[in-house]
Amino acid sequence: MAGHSKWKNIQHRKGAADAKRGAVFTKLAKEIMVAAKLGGGDETANPRLRTAVLKARQSSMPKDNIERAIKKGTGELEGVTYEEGVYEGYGPGGIAIMVEVLTDKKSRTIPELKSLFKSNGGTMAEANAVAYLFDKKGLILVEGEKITEDDIMEIALDAGAEDIEKDDEKVFAVKTTVNDFHSVLAAMEPKLTAKGYKIIESGLKYIPQSTIAVEGEKGKEALELIAVLEDYDDIQNVYSNLELTESLLNQ
Repeated sequence: MAGHSKWKNIQHRKGAADAKRGAVFTKLAKEIMVAAKLGGGDETANPRLRTAVLKARQSSMPKDNIERAIKKGTGELEGVTYEEGVYEGYGPGGIAIMVEVLTDKKSRTIPELKSLFKSNGGTMAEANAVAYLFDKKGLILVEGEKITEDDIMEIALDAGAEDIEKDDEKVFAVKTTVNDFHSVLAAMEPKLTAKGYKIIESGLKYIPQSTIAVEGEKGKEALELIAVLEDYDDIQNVYSNLELTESLLNQ
């Protein structure tokens, strides 16, 4: 890692692509609305909604915005109906890319998505063309000034986590199965808070089984394609197997 945090670098790039706060809140509101529509507006009974709201709070989304999104999802307020989708593609250097979409009009989104790939050195792929290169896992990033591996391991394993990975001196990545994610997160939260640790990111993610190093101009183009995709309103999340080497990050 040489001083670079794999997971935090990914989140940093995401933050750079979503430089406008309004864009961040729009994407967060979409996820809250879909979660509330599918599982109801009670956070305690709807794990997906609880996770979406936690992420919104971590991004400093105003309480009124959160409550309004929940009410739109449950039908208490008029709102837009969004469809979920997962699409796949290839980027410069042959990297594999997965994108999660929330859209109110697939007939608009899919052609625009194809255009974004094509105009930035990539191409969309058929379903399952690259999905086999990723594992869908629950991911919980924990940060703390005096965080220790023993503390995190005890809390995470007791909660039912699958794996713990040290990301940098202050961050640990806790992985879970998809089915166990919400219960592990709920079990870990109070214990982490009691020790002064903070969850800085959590959710179900597509994690590459291995990564590809793409250097030079192709590497720069790969990063640019990912940034363009992340900036597109209908895309919620972008995942790739691009290896974030120091030389690439310092370009």
